Amino acid sequence: MSKTSVVDVGKSLVVKSPKLPSYQRKTKVLLRGFIIPLLILVLWQLGGSFGFVSPTILPAPSVIYHSFINLAVTGELWSNLEISVWRAALGFILGASLGLIFGVIVGFSTRSEELLDPSFQMLRTVPHLAVTPLFILWFGFGETSKILLISMGAFFPVYVNTFLGIRGVDSKLFDVAKILEFSRTKLITRLILPAALPNILLGIRLSLGAAWLGLVVAEMMGSSAGIGYMIMDARQFSNTDIVFVGIIIFAIGGKLTDSIVRLLELKLLKWRDTYSGK
Repeated sequence: MSKTSVVDVGKSLVVKSPKLPSYQRKTKVLLRGFIIPLLILVLWQLGGSFGFVSPTILPAPSVIYHSFINLAVTGELWSNLEISVWRAALGFILGASLGLIFGVIVGFSTRSEELLDPSFQMLRTVPHLAVTPLFILWFGFGETSKILLISMGAFFPVYVNTFLGIRGVDSKLFDVAKILEFSRTKLITRLILPAALPNILLGIRLSLGAAWLGLVVAEMMGSSAGIGYMIMDARQFSNTDIVFVGIIIFAIGGKLTDSIVRLLELKLLKWRDTYSGK
C-alpha cells in the first residue's frame, strides 16, 4: 500500500463530532455555570434540614427563599432595591465618566501624567471606609455623600485602564499612521481609542464591581433606605435570612451588570483574534 493511500485511510477513520448550533452551545455553557451553585445549594439545604447548622447562623435556602417572597409581596424589597439601583447608577455614571475623561487626558499628555497621576495613585489606595466619615462630615447623611462615595470607587478602575490602554498602543502603528498621513483626529478615533478599547471595557467591568462595593459601604454608614440599610436593620434583629436576601440581591445585580458589559465586549471587539481557551 502506498503512503498516499495510508494517509487517505487514516483520514477516513477520523470521525468529526458534529458542531452544535450556537444557541445549543450557549445553553451548555450556561448550564455548566450553574453546576457548582446548585451543588452548594443542595448541600446547604441538606445541612439545614438535618440540623447540622444553626438557623440563626446559616439559614437553609428554603427559609431565605420564603423571606425573599415575603419581602417582595410586601413591597419592601422593591422600594429598597429601586433606591439602591438609582444610587449605584448615578455614582457609576459620574465616576466612570470622570475616569474616562482623565484617563484620556493623562494618557495623551506626559505633562498631565506628571501633574495628576501621582495624586490619583495616592487616592486610589485609600479605602472607602477611611474616607466615609469625611464624606459624612462634608456632605451630611444625604444622597450627595453616598453618590460621591460610590463614584470615587467607580473612578479609578476606568481611569487606570484607560490610561494603560492608550499607553499600551503599539508604537509601530503610529509609523503606519504617518505613512497614511492620518490627521490627529483620525489618529485618535481610528487608531488609539480602538486599540485601547479592550482596556477601557475592562475598566468599566471593574468599575461596576467597585460601584456595588461602594454602594454597600455607603448604605451601611448612615442610611434609612436601600438594600444595605435593609441588611443592617436585619442584622440588628438577628434576621439572618433577610441578610442573605440582601447579599444575594447584590450578587445578582453585580453579575447582571457584568454580563451586560461582556455582551458589549463581544459586539465591539469582534475584530480581536485572541485565544479563547479550549
